[in-house]
Amino acid sequence: MPEIKTLRFAMELRWNPVLGEWVIVAAHRQFRPWQPKTGCPFCPTGDEIGKWEVRVVKNKYPALVEEPPPPFSSPKPPYEVREARGICEVVVETQSHEGDLCDLSAENMRKVIDVFAERYRDLGSKDFVKYVFIFRNKGTVIGVSLHHPHSQIYALPFIPPKIGREMENARKYYEKHRRCLFCDIISAEIESGERIVYADREMVAFVPYSAMWPYEVHIYPRRHVQSLLEMKDDERDALARALRVITATYNALFDFSMPYIMVIHQAPTDGGNYEYYHMHVEFYPPYRDKERLKHPAGVEWGAGTFTYDGVPEIRAKELRDACKRALRNLKL
Repeated sequence: MPEIKTLRFAMELRWNPVLGEWVIVAAHRQFRPWQPKTGCPFCPTGDEIGKWEVRVVKNKYPALVEEPPPPFSSPKPPYEVREARGICEVVVETQSHEGDLCDLSAENMRKVIDVFAERYRDLGSKDFVKYVFIFRNKGTVIGVSLHHPHSQIYALPFIPPKIGREMENARKYYEKHRRCLFCDIISAEIESGERIVYADREMVAFVPYSAMWPYEVHIYPRRHVQSLLEMKDDERDALARALRVITATYNALFDFSMPYIMVIHQAPTDGGNYEYYHMHVEFYPPYRDKERLKHPAGVEWGAGTFTYDGVPEIRAKELRDACKRALRNLKL
């Protein structure tokens, strides 16, 4: 074991044998800057101004690196350790220092979608990358360290456990019914209509029947696709539009800028056959009402069983009403 003073830059993957999942150890991330008042690293300077709308930069405090140091621990069974090999990138969505996805123009938002697709393709082509995870954090209560509008991409050397569970259940459903689980969910939501927040010819956004977060919303392409790469131009336009609509809806819900976590679930890039999987986007906003946060507590963290404080159908109606208000001001 290295001396304690050298561990501030320690990186490795540790296997949790009880839960059957990898944990990333990245000690140096505790030293990343926290909401600097000046000198935003994502704002353009000098001759950069006007030369780009969306750009990809390396994460300066990555949890994973392409050429990682050797693991610093030497565990004995039942523990395992691996190098923290991967890639962490930041997608700077606009030159503007403030704003949300709904504040981007339709053209700018479409370019963000195209960048997501390109990075999914390019990073996923590397032999050590098994999954390309694209996500967006917004708001201080979520733990955002930089406010300039941005998303992140983690090219992981393993399939994340939540996506793994989704795929396993989707595979079992397909083997039993010979249909896509997610396509059947879309059909059920359209038939019911109770939980739909927004829909057009290509996309459907709804509060899940078994939602965990109070105002959780998922966006599904109507057509069965496994990744952004399979989406046609009109579908990418529609996804860009849906992302702007849903973020505007959140901001209209309580008349303040709603924090949230946004994640894109796509098929792994490990070369497997995932024809039964269906890409989608999930939003987890933390507020349960205008003044109170949803705090996961004992049964959520300790048992992994979420308690929903409310009724999804009622929350969906609130979001539909907020969506109508948002659409009056949103230029689509």
